Amino acid sequence: MELSTLDYSLIIVFFAIVLGIGIYVSKKSGKSSSEYFLSGRTMPWWLLGLSMVATTFSTDTPNLVTDLVRTNGVSGNWGWWCFLLTGMLTVFVYAKLWRKSNVKTDLEFYELRYGGKAASFLRKFRAIYLGVFFNVITMASVTLAAIKIGGVMLGLEPWETVVAGGLITVIFSALGGFKGVVYSDFLLFFVAMAGAIGAAYYLVNIPEVGGIQAIMENENVKDKLSILPDFSNKKALITMLVIPLAVQWWSSWYPGGEPGGGGYIAQRMLAAKNENHAIGATFFFNIMHYALRPWPWILVALASLVVYPDIASIQQAFPNVVESKLGQDLAYSAMLTKLPSGLLGLVLASLVAAYMSTISTQLNWGSSYIVYDFYKQQINPNATEKQMVNVGRLSTVVLMVLSAFLALALQNAMGVFNLLLSFGAGTGLIFILRWFWWRINAWSEITAMFSSGILAILLETTSLKEILFNPENGVFPEWGELPFIMVITTIIWLTATFVTQPETKDVLRSFYQKIQPGGPGWAKIIEEAKQDNVEIVANDQKWSVPSGIKAMLLGVVLIYTIMFATGYWIYGETNLALTLTGVAAISAFLLIRAWNKMKDHIL
Repeated sequence: MELSTLDYSLIIVFFAIVLGIGIYVSKKSGKSSSEYFLSGRTMPWWLLGLSMVATTFSTDTPNLVTDLVRTNGVSGNWGWWCFLLTGMLTVFVYAKLWRKSNVKTDLEFYELRYGGKAASFLRKFRAIYLGVFFNVITMASVTLAAIKIGGVMLGLEPWETVVAGGLITVIFSALGGFKGVVYSDFLLFFVAMAGAIGAAYYLVNIPEVGGIQAIMENENVKDKLSILPDFSNKKALITMLVIPLAVQWWSSWYPGGEPGGGGYIAQRMLAAKNENHAIGATFFFNIMHYALRPWPWILVALASLVVYPDIASIQQAFPNVVESKLGQDLAYSAMLTKLPSGLLGLVLASLVAAYMSTISTQLNWGSSYIVYDFYKQQINPNATEKQMVNVGRLSTVVLMVLSAFLALALQNAMGVFNLLLSFGAGTGLIFILRWFWWRINAWSEITAMFSSGILAILLETTSLKEILFNPENGVFPEWGELPFIMVITTIIWLTATFVTQPETKDVLRSFYQKIQPGGPGWAKIIEEAKQDNVEIVANDQKWSVPSGIKAMLLGVVLIYTIMFATGYWIYGETNLALTLTGVAAISAFLLIRAWNKMKDHIL
């Protein structure tokens, strides 16, 4: 595929602007660790919201969506659509709690909520576990997608893509810190959206595809169009809808979809001006992430089934792609090779934007864990601000190198997605309850983390999975792996909770006094404090969580109906689209009323 001068110009201008932003903010970002990792906690909701959207607009996301659609149809996306419930819970319940905590990282929360050596160990261990191990896997998955795009669209060897993309990104990230990431995300969002929408519109209408009506009538596509799985297919219904909505969204920890908030989403909430800005940012993110953005990717994936009905056809069209990188997800990149000059440059720039946004966020977030939660806690408690910034920049480079090497060994984005879900299965309930139930302690989290990880490794590396979940004669149904890990992990951490000592009164009272979480889960602590003449309740306001859950449910209805309505408008099913649009309007009205009532609890 030949790039024109216009294509190269668009990509070069984009690179120059992004690097310019990094250099421009580098001096201020390097003044202190708070500036480098949180931009001084002065960010407005709209900028943080756009940054969240840009960050999750990764090179591996369209590849993953393409893989899901080509393998299981549009309904296969429920594997990640289910995390909207987590997102809405974060918006209306947890965002204000995170901002109120005033911690520098979400791991610092551990020594706010728990005490003693167990809390200290948990904070330091998860700094490495999440900041390095999980982070490197996530970045490797993103880089794998970049490798596939570079191989198909530009004929690049895997190492060439890794060096070219990684070098520019790591320089920008190390220089600009969090402020550089957020400022550039503002640009990256618009470039990425323009590229995705432009590519979808053009590719659906190329002669080989023939437009949306031709796609819907094509034999390779007909059975892939439904937004909901086939209810007569028990296995598909359970694996693609029931488990995600009944179990996965609250039980699994997944980057960007953490139950109770966490990771780089928490980092942005902590950088907000105040609690209302934290809530506004996360709400805006969820609307864009779920309601509108998936459809351009889905349309390209459906169009790809017309042009490349199977992997063999992709391999025939692109014989230079190494066999280890072949997969259904490659179809997205294959379709993009058909774009005309100018639009091709814009789309390539948008993919570069998506890659840089995600990787720079992961690098800054992971580096913040290494600096605040490991280096300062374990190695140098008296570290100066300059030393912490320098360690942050060094760890940024190291994380990038590690992820690059791992990316060269990976093959499939969906495999990484499923592995991460398994590793976090059963831990999510703790992240939801720890704010509202005093009895959860550091050992609850430690045992949950280790048990889910060990179970996931055993199932992937031994014959245990074959014995337990064999479709022919397994002990459990084939779809039972995630629920199995969740149930066993939950039993283990609940047992550990009740056989170990609770946190001390001082720790629990201090946490309640600072956060004011409210609810029946703290009644015992409040009553004991009153008996000791210690006042830990700051005001007599009504507990806001019930109204927060009501707003959450309305938000879920609003965003799902917008998402479905968008799809049905595209499909040309006008009556159904109109009905869903009406439901969306009603839920929006009710949500605004609920939100106005909630403001009294937040201000």
